Amino acid sequence: MPRTSQQEQGQRSEDAALDHLRLQGLQLVERNFRCKVGELDLIMRDRTHLVFVEVRHRRSRTYGGAAASITPAKQKRLLRAAQFYLMRFSQLPPCRFDVVALDGPQLTWLRNVLEM
Repeated sequence: MPRTSQQEQGQRSEDAALDHLRLQGLQLVERNFRCKVGELDLIMRDRTHLVFVEVRHRRSRTYGGAAASITPAKQKRLLRAAQFYLMRFSQLPPCRFDVVALDGPQLTWLRNVLEM
């Protein structure tokens, strides 16, 4: 199936986020983890922490920008997907949720934005 322009933009945004996080020393664990309860864009390792990363892109900051587009319902799906992912661990690692927000060309990395 051919990708839509929105899917292609999402891929470019995830690539930019991944490049930025790698430059900051994080290591990719998994990309586009999908399960019955949701999706996690990037799962990274930051030293001892497992980091679940939501990547959001908007053309501008109009209407609050990329970070503001993460609704409470989306937050709930992210938490559920992370819980589903963590079921594979016998001992849970320290975890956090980060957001990489792209507003036009401006990239902002927000750390520890959700509580589990």
